[in-house]
Formats: sequence, C-alpha cells, structure tokens
Amino acid sequence: MSDSAVMSPPVAGGRPAGGPRLDNGIHLGGVVVFLAILVAGLGYAVVSLVTDINAVGEAPLAYGAFALLGLALLIALAFEFVNGFHDTANAVATVIYTHSLPPLVAVVWSGFFNFLGVMLSSGAVAYAIVTLLPVELILHVGSGAGYAMIFALLLAAIIWNLGTWAFGLPNSSSHALIGSVLGVGLANQLMSGGDGTAGVDWGQALNVFKALLFSPLCGFVLAAVLLLALKFAVRRKDLYEAPKGEAPPPLWIRSLLILTCTLVSFFHGGNDGQKGMGLIMLILIGAAPTAYALNRTMSDDTTPAFVQTSAAASQVFATRAGGIPEPEAAQARRTVTDALKSKALNQPPVYAALSALATDIAASVKNYGAIRTVPAAQTENLRSDMYLTADAVRLLPNAGADFSEADKATLKSYTGLLNSGTRYIPGWVKVCVALALGLGTMVGWKRIVVTVGERIGKTHLTYAQGASAEIVAAGTIGLAELYGLPVSTTHILSSGVAGTMAANGSGLQMATVRNMALAWVLTLPAAITLAAGLFFLLRHVF
Repeated sequence: MSDSAVMSPPVAGGRPAGGPRLDNGIHLGGVVVFLAILVAGLGYAVVSLVTDINAVGEAPLAYGAFALLGLALLIALAFEFVNGFHDTANAVATVIYTHSLPPLVAVVWSGFFNFLGVMLSSGAVAYAIVTLLPVELILHVGSGAGYAMIFALLLAAIIWNLGTWAFGLPNSSSHALIGSVLGVGLANQLMSGGDGTAGVDWGQALNVFKALLFSPLCGFVLAAVLLLALKFAVRRKDLYEAPKGEAPPPLWIRSLLILTCTLVSFFHGGNDGQKGMGLIMLILIGAAPTAYALNRTMSDDTTPAFVQTSAAASQVFATRAGGIPEPEAAQARRTVTDALKSKALNQPPVYAALSALATDIAASVKNYGAIRTVPAAQTENLRSDMYLTADAVRLLPNAGADFSEADKATLKSYTGLLNSGTRYIPGWVKVCVALALGLGTMVGWKRIVVTVGERIGKTHLTYAQGASAEIVAAGTIGLAELYGLPVSTTHILSSGVAGTMAANGSGLQMATVRNMALAWVLTLPAAITLAAGLFFLLRHVF
C-alpha cells in the first residue's frame, strides 16, 4: 500500500491531511430557503388534511382532537427529520471524503434523491412495520391507547437516535423504531393481562429480525468481495488510491462515486421514508377514519373483480367450515378476533366466520358501487372486516392450514385486494415525509460523516473502497424494498466500509468498531425499554 493511503496526521483545524473541510458555515440565504420549504411543507399538510376531511363529508375535528392529531403528525415527521440527518450521512461520507463533491453540495444532492426515493416508493415497507403492532391497537388506533402507542414508539426512537448521534455513532433508525414497536407491544400485552392480540406479532417480527441481522453481514462480506473483484478485473492504479490533498479524483472515478451516492440516497429514501408513512397513516386512520380508513382512490373499475374474488374466497372458507352456517357479522368478527388472540385459526368455526366476513365485504362493496362511495357510518366496520380477514389469511399457514394451489392463488389475490382497499398513502403524506427526510439530510450530518470517513479504518478511504461499500448498500436496500423488508442503511454501509478495510488489509480502528457493535446490540433493548416506559406513562394520560 502506498504511503498516501495512510491516514495522515491532523492539520490546522483538527482534520487529517487530505480530509475534507467540514467547518464551512451555512449562508443566510440557505437558512431562509430551508425554513421557507419547511413552512411550505407544513402548510401543505394542513391544507391537504382539511381538504381530505371535507371531501368525504366528515364533520370538522374538534379543536382538541385537531391539536392532538397535529402533534402526532409533527412527531412522526420529526422522526423522519432525525432519520435524515442520522442515516443519510452514511450516503454522503464517501463522496465527501474522496473530494468527489463539496460537503454542502453533497448533502443537498443526497437530500434531493432521498426526496425522490420517498415519492417513488411502493409503500410495502410502510405496512411491514405496521403489521408488527398489536392488532388490538391497530383496530382502535383512534383510542387513548392508540395515541399512547404512536407517541411512545416515535419518541423512544427519536430519543435513542439523538443520543447515538450525539456520540457520533452510526446507529440504525430502523433498528430503533422496530425496538420501540416491540416495547409498545410488550407493554400493552402486560397491561392487558397477556391478551394475544394486545402483543407483538412475533412471526412477523422474526422476519424483520432476519433482515436486520443479515443485512450488515451481507454488507461486510459483499463489499469485501466486490473490492477484491474490482482489483482483479479493473487494473487502474488510480482507482485504489486515497485522495491526494484536496484535489478531486479523475472524472470517471468522480462520476462513479457520485452515482453510488445517488443510488444509496434514493434507495434510503425509498426504504426508510416508508416507516414514517405507515405510522402517519395509522394516526390519520385513528383521527379521521371516514377519510383515511379505506382507500377511496381505488378505481371503480376494480369493483367487479373485488366482488368476484370475495365470493371465490368465501367459497374456499365455506368448504372448510364443515357445514357450520355463516354467523352474523358481529359474531363473525368476535370469532376471528378470538382466533387471532389464540392463534387457533385452522378451525371450522373460524372458516365459517371468515366466509361470513368475505360475503359481507363483497355485499358492501357491491351495494355501494365501489369502496370510494362507502358511507361514513359503514367505513369503520368495513375496514375492520377487511383488516381482520387479511390478517387471518396471512396467519393461516402458520396455524397449520394446507390449501391447494388453486385455493392459495385465490386467497393471495383476495388478500391483495383487501390490502389495496385498506393500505394506501396519499400523495401529500409522501411529499411531507420526503421533505422531512430530505431537509433532515442537510442538518447535523457532520458527526456521522466523520465516523464513517475517518474512524472505521486505520487508513484513508480509497475510491474503490467507497464505491464498493455504496454499490453493495444500494443493491441491498433496493432489494429489501422490493420484498417489503425494513433494513438499516447505517449498518449496511458502515459494515461495507469495514469490509473493504479488512479486504484491503488497511486495518480497523477496533474502538470504533466496538462502539458501533455495542450500539447495534444495545439499540433493541434500549428502544424496547424506552418505548415500554413511555407507553406505560402515556396510558395514564390518555
């Protein structure tokens, strides 16, 4: 390794020789633009919220309810703001420390592509987080317990993120949020006497744990392998050098690093931005169910398919009901709810109840012509029926149900329609989350950037190391969004940088690696404890 790759001693200002200048002040004009965008985004949210409520003829919210809703939305957007400056610093560290982009340009560039990532996201990850929450609280999210849940899990995640940021540790916002969700679920279950629907869906939680555990290991190994593959395939000496002074790299290397930063920023927005969106939708459903409990943007053309598929699903359930007649709707809801509590779903009475719910759902949609025209009085019951049925179908295989391939296809299609009817994200919610995440990128990023750029390896980050870590991070995050899995940009990218340092023989600063591992290990129990304590306190307030 050339001498230029070794981390040089600090120069004036405390930064290493060849390191970027991170202490430039922000121009007053930039502050004005930042604040103007922030105010415009909040104003847009208020106007859109009022418009949506008026469009469905729902009575205006009382001042107290509106204030509570506004506070909940602000806290949810604050989580995404903190997420922006905490997580996205990882995306810009490589372009800043290789002098491919000046720091201010890098964070604005990253913020813009975070914005685009959120706007073009699928929404699958948003509801992967929501399904971890207790069924009881999801169905009654507008209650005092529902608000306590939202405030507790968001505040716990924000507190932990700010604490790790203060120490410059690349902690995962996803990890913190999932820990907070688990803490709320556990506290709610203990406070409800062990009720099954009051706790965490551990089957879904296990899938999330696998993604969180696998992704940093994947980042470390694949980034190391990619660096070694590049060394074998691309015999350009300048690609494997560290920056010399403050000069930018050759144009082709600079373009490569800007491209990888762009991809990480875009996919980070697409994955992490959805977590706040899912929680905001829960808040909106609780406060204004007529406007947000059902997807009133679904085309009327889907009604025939919805009715036909519901009838087919009802027949699948009826054939397994053992001749038990369909109960009334209220009794069917109680039966399915009790089955979800006990997880004893693969029973003839449950199938009879599911058949009744599917029949009622089809009749409601057919009678009203479309989901869009379901009257306010029927909205909450129809959403509960759709949610309970979809959740039961999702869990039936875990309860021992064995369907034919044709029946599996019918139920998969039916679940997709049910989810389309209850899971959607209005455009204004995407815009507000995108703005919060993008603006957060431009604040407080320096601490994490310094850790990733200077304190993981013993030598200065080379161009190839930065590119390898970011290519792997972008690919992993993109695939995770495709499959609806929440993963940590922070863990993947910082692990990728560590992997390239190990593969390059550069050496690792074990104190930093130890602190990062400690933050990774402690995040779940710390967030669980914080959220559980906050939920307990807030349940005595609401």
